[in-house]
Amino acid sequence: MDDVLQAGGVVVFPADTVYGLGCHPDERDAVERIYTLKGRPADKPAAVMFFGWEAVDLEIAPRTRALLERLLPGPLTALLPNPHARYPLACGPDPETIGLRVPDVPMLAHVRSPLLQTSANLAGEPDARRLADVPRTIRDGADAVVDGGELPGTPSTVIDLRRFEAAGAWVVVRQGALERAAIERAVARNS
Repeated sequence: MDDVLQAGGVVVFPADTVYGLGCHPDERDAVERIYTLKGRPADKPAAVMFFGWEAVDLEIAPRTRALLERLLPGPLTALLPNPHARYPLACGPDPETIGLRVPDVPMLAHVRSPLLQTSANLAGEPDARRLADVPRTIRDGADAVVDGGELPGTPSTVIDLRRFEAAGAWVVVRQGALERAAIERAVARNS
């Protein structure tokens, strides 16, 4: 999968929630292909995914990093400050915010490339929990397809941590697979 990503390709892959569609976040042509395959508005942000903490190359402040290390890997997408505008193709109209995702997918732990990722479904349609649920147009339009079997089917929980470092503030933007109580416990241990 790393070879495909480094060559500017697009992949369909299993996450710990639903099937994803990804490419290297610096490959403009591949990013445009993903948005076209999904029918996704070009200004809608996507997250950047890493398959392990050791691969994360974003600047994350210490308090926020400590919290994320309690929650990740797992079914969480964290909205973070992006002071150096890393991976701007993933950020949509706000390059000062980036979505971070570190899923728990042991079969892909060897992947070192970051991915701009989104769910492998048509915009507005149900998420794919099986490879067969990924629309044929998306599978056929990808350069590589990885079958991970049947997945849980609930998307990641999205939390906004942009004010966590300074104020301890966090907001659930989308409730998903990670329960709010788990986040509350991690925040309490982080205080």
